[in-house]
Amino acid sequence: MQELNKKFYRIGDVAVILGIPESTLRYWETQFTIIKPRRNAKNIRFYTPNDIETIRKVHYLVKEKGLKLDAAQAQIRANRDGVDKRFEVVDRLKEIKAQLQGLQRALGDLA
Repeated sequence: MQELNKKFYRIGDVAVILGIPESTLRYWETQFTIIKPRRNAKNIRFYTPNDIETIRKVHYLVKEKGLKLDAAQAQIRANRDGVDKRFEVVDRLKEIKAQLQGLQRALGDLA
């Protein structure tokens, strides 16, 4: 995943970082009480790196695990620590897989 080094991100930036449409972010904001970006006087959303991590967890539950929105919301409410740990493990495994695939390609190039 891309390194989050800014203090705040606009919705378009978050959509690019996570690879999901802005409309999905807006909708999830209405459905999940844990997604609450800050807004300025012009009502423009500003997401913190923590907000982005929260959205990544929602994305994991909804898009990767295939849960419906209400089931994902219930799972987050009931066992947030468990969801966080599971998400971290899956995220780390994806990183390892990408590294292994890179090594495999490098070895293939040598042959």
